[in-house]
Amino acid sequence: MRSFILILSLLFAMPLYAVEPSEVLDDPVMESRAREISKELRCLVCRNENIDESHADLAKDLRLLVRERLVEGDSNVQVIDYIVERYGEYVLLKPTLSGSNKLLWVAGPAMLFLGLGIGFAFVRRRQTETAIDELSEDEAARIAAMMKE
Repeated sequence: MRSFILILSLLFAMPLYAVEPSEVLDDPVMESRAREISKELRCLVCRNENIDESHADLAKDLRLLVRERLVEGDSNVQVIDYIVERYGEYVLLKPTLSGSNKLLWVAGPAMLFLGLGIGFAFVRRRQTETAIDELSEDEAARIAAMMKE
């Protein structure tokens, strides 16, 4: 029975946030804004976690920086812009479609279509090279003669 309860509790466990009680803002509205912003920012150490879920020291510094900027009166967009300016666009979990990122967004599908085109051309060329023309009457007669021998 204990193992069933343990398995059940693990299945329905909520994700644990790394936000420490000392980081939480007193104002619940400001704290919810900080959490909303933190969901959009990548931990630069863990790479595929947002800064609220990461236990890395750099993620803690980013969480504190977000809260500090909010207390100073910045809007959500201003906070994100400040952090992107400071750490680069890699800090965003959802990169924007602007500037050099357009090349990255287009490169994947372009390489796929290029690979499909090369593969199609290769298969098509192989089919034409291996196609056998019909035999002339003279060739058919020579083969029939060889088969009788």
